[in-house]
Amino acid sequence: MNTPEGAAPGRSGELPTILPEALPDVAPRLRELRRDRRLTLETVAARAGLSPAHLSRLETGRRQPSLPMLLALARIYGTTVSDLLGEAPAERDPVVRAGRQEPVEADGWTYHRAGGSGRAMQPLRVVVPYGAQGDLVRVHPGEEWLYVLGGRLRLGLGDAVHVLGPGDSAHFDSLTPHRLAAADPGGTELLFVHTLLQSPAADLH
Repeated sequence: MNTPEGAAPGRSGELPTILPEALPDVAPRLRELRRDRRLTLETVAARAGLSPAHLSRLETGRRQPSLPMLLALARIYGTTVSDLLGEAPAERDPVVRAGRQEPVEADGWTYHRAGGSGRAMQPLRVVVPYGAQGDLVRVHPGEEWLYVLGGRLRLGLGDAVHVLGPGDSAHFDSLTPHRLAAADPGGTELLFVHTLLQSPAADLH
């Protein structure tokens, strides 16, 4: 997983990437969009919470962006992650059949896509093993909603720590520093939704 310039390892504001390792089209597309909108590296980097050097590496393909980083850049450029990746417009079929998309594993977590591409809301079903990424602090634009399906989840929000069991849910501004970890050796499974929209409370952070 990429770490923003100047950030300590394991303490970045990124979620683990759930994108393929090779993204051949994203680098030139990022550069093209920035230039089309007549924005400097410094301007975009400041809005995305990156250094200009890090953004330059993304635009030249020397670094791979995480999903939250792509979400932030898509928001700045007024487009979608699918557009950044050069994908065809999203299908408008509202139904996602079980087994239609292969799960993706990243840094110990397993992600099952639960929605279509090209939308502002990103729903996932996530399997979190015990001990995986428990010390990773996440901070990024948007809101998050999660619902525990099985096992227990330890959710750190700022200085508070909550333990959620099956049927429990949480909804919070993702600019609040947060940690997610399985509270039991058997791990936990949850539904997870991330959206680019932010509540008015985001201005408080």
